[in-house]
Amino acid sequence: MQKPETQPQSRLQSPEPPESSAQRADDRARDHELVRQAQAGEEQAFRGLVQRHEARAQRVARKMVPSEEDARDLCQEAFFRVFRHLERFDFQYAFSTWLYRIVTNLAIDHLRKRRPTSSLVGSGEDEPSIDLPDERVADPSDQMSAEETKLEVHAVLQTLAPHFQSVMALREIEGLGCPEIAEIVGATHVTVRWRLHRARKLFLEEWQRRERICASGSDSNAANDPSARP
Repeated sequence: MQKPETQPQSRLQSPEPPESSAQRADDRARDHELVRQAQAGEEQAFRGLVQRHEARAQRVARKMVPSEEDARDLCQEAFFRVFRHLERFDFQYAFSTWLYRIVTNLAIDHLRKRRPTSSLVGSGEDEPSIDLPDERVADPSDQMSAEETKLEVHAVLQTLAPHFQSVMALREIEGLGCPEIAEIVGATHVTVRWRLHRARKLFLEEWQRRERICASGSDSNAANDPSARP
């Protein structure tokens, strides 16, 4: 597969437009009202929570696990756990924060069962600038290349340790801020920033390593191609 000649763009933007503070407050209040109704036994209220958050929860899971089927299974399990423990919900937090914490923890557990938790070895202190492709934007003249790049981005993400994958997915793909990510993954703001720093660096190193391998293979094929000889 041919790799893009340029490095991935700075960050994969959120698939949805950024919400205003007022909109986030309205969404939070609406979710809290649905939670209260669901706690009182109204099934339609819980279905409302699922409808409001299922797509994004599955998208968060998909960025961390290898297949759509795995992501769907994790999302279903997350909502099952929400339903079982709805009485424990702490109204000082957004419902989405609680849900995404469950999703990311399930995804991390899933990844740890599939393979050892290890990360690539990096060096240096400067935080690299990474630009991942914006999945909302399709270039009509190069859709195949864009799709290949997206698949390669996901493949590189999955070489990272699960705790790096989770912060990268939440920050670079879903566009969440570090304070909210800290609440979701159960870490301090400083820890989240350090994980993002390391994850971005390791991502870039692995991306560049794959580009070098691809370039080396292309050069070798060209040298062995009789039609390319003088």
